Amino acid sequence: MQTEALLRSPDIVVEPTLTVERLKAYYTTKAFGIDRDIRAVDDISLTVAKGEVYGVAGESSSGKTSLIKTIVGAIRPPLHVVGGTVRFNFGGQTYDIYDLKPDELQAIRWRHLSYIMQGSMNVLNPVRRIKHSFYDFAFPHMGLGRATFWDRVRDHLRKLDLDPGVLDSYPHQLSGGMRQRTTIALATVCTPEFIVADEPTTALDVIVQRDVLTMLRDIQRDLGSSFLFVTHDMSVHATVSDRVGIVYAGRLVEEADTPTLFRSARHPYTQHLVASLPKIGDTTRRASLSGRPPSLADPPPGCRFHPRCPLAMDVCSKEVPPLVSIAPRHRVACFAVTGAPS
Repeated sequence: MQTEALLRSPDIVVEPTLTVERLKAYYTTKAFGIDRDIRAVDDISLTVAKGEVYGVAGESSSGKTSLIKTIVGAIRPPLHVVGGTVRFNFGGQTYDIYDLKPDELQAIRWRHLSYIMQGSMNVLNPVRRIKHSFYDFAFPHMGLGRATFWDRVRDHLRKLDLDPGVLDSYPHQLSGGMRQRTTIALATVCTPEFIVADEPTTALDVIVQRDVLTMLRDIQRDLGSSFLFVTHDMSVHATVSDRVGIVYAGRLVEEADTPTLFRSARHPYTQHLVASLPKIGDTTRRASLSGRPPSLADPPPGCRFHPRCPLAMDVCSKEVPPLVSIAPRHRVACFAVTGAPS
């Protein structure tokens, strides 16, 4: 399905709202007196432009959720940042997430930076009515009187085709799709400039999924917000994302505009993800990818994909391929594409 997102010109250059440079975040565990680092985010750099929907894709346990938690500063032990920077630009002012004090970080959350978590029940308190979640999260950031605040909330719900009556419901009284739509309304009521969505359509049937995606597209168009959209479902990225970054074993292996990625993917792992999508009328059996994702506690040397890669060379097991630009807005980390070092 072709959307407005896919029709944007790749030549338009705007100031990034998000800049991530050489970001590393590990889970550090200790067992039997031995420290072990699980390298969930390992040297990732990317940018997200103002008004852009940037998709992050990859199979389960590739590090997608750890990446976005690190980007929004929502980390808890044993996850910790080892190196790199995360900078947001809001209203011409730059915020380095890991240079901010806790109260400074709290001040930009919800008002400028919002997070749609995976699973609505992770956000909504099961023993309190929905309206209390709106009051707790949004009221402190909107600078409105209570009556005006609730008028604004009800108007926002109506714009998203939600009955304001949901405010008086408990989460368990709503269907899964309705809860997810409510959490999206909660994350966007403050009209934030940057929204992170972590698997917002997981566990929803295809009809509800379509409604949620339509809702997200409408929000992005109306607010002009930047989105960091995370899902393993490549068909969803084809629908909503302007650009897509492919993550494998904690590293970014390819990044391109969505049409380019689906037409001309160059990394073998990306090619496999795209080829796995079903096509109408195609009944041929699709070959699965051999092997399994590596342990991030003890990843293979060199390119982490080389044990499963049909194009692997000797150098792939010895050196880490850099993420190289092979065309405008198209980067690939693969020696088979960019050439082995001399």
